[in-house]
Amino acid sequence: MDADNWLEDTRASYDTVAVSYADRLREALGERPYLRAALALLADLVRDAGGGPVADVGCGPGHVTAHLHELGLDAFGIDLSPAMIEVARREHPRLRFEVGSMTDLDLPDASVAAVLAFWSLIHVPDDAIPVVLGHFRRVLRPGGRLMAGFHAGDGSVLKTQGYGGHPMRVRVHRRRPDKMAAWMRDAGFTVEAQLLLDPEERVPGAILFARLTS
Repeated sequence: MDADNWLEDTRASYDTVAVSYADRLREALGERPYLRAALALLADLVRDAGGGPVADVGCGPGHVTAHLHELGLDAFGIDLSPAMIEVARREHPRLRFEVGSMTDLDLPDASVAAVLAFWSLIHVPDDAIPVVLGHFRRVLRPGGRLMAGFHAGDGSVLKTQGYGGHPMRVRVHRRRPDKMAAWMRDAGFTVEAQLLLDPEERVPGAILFARLTS
């Protein structure tokens, strides 16, 4: 696997598994009360700040974008995989979905109230994280919110088989919350809260809530 081609590998892999991935995750939030609670908190924070568009960056098949919409947010999705966006548009035809990369986010400056990166940073190598966070900072309004979910831990693994048994070729990175928080602070965010999910599992999850420093 060529580290310089991680974007192409990620796009091709998720194009391959898009339908199976959507089938597996369509009802996943119904089984994860803490994830629903975290998304509800994001919705409250956005509303309390006056509302505005919310970008679900790395939205996949759009199930989380749709959940945010059900919570009353003006949510839209962006994903690197055209096949994922095709599924999202088919399953949620009233919502906006666009193909795009978080490394070159095609949104106007200061145009969104919040950015959600819901386990969408896990394939981004360390040296590209500051670039991605820089784009998040650029597109957020002053005081805007960032919520990031990711695999907690150390190291990375090469994933060669994915949803539905289809072949994939992506590296999955695990990060300690304090490391992710330090990157956020360096990018100009204030980290306000941290949630550790399934701490007894082999690969726990983590969620960070941050606010763009005005």
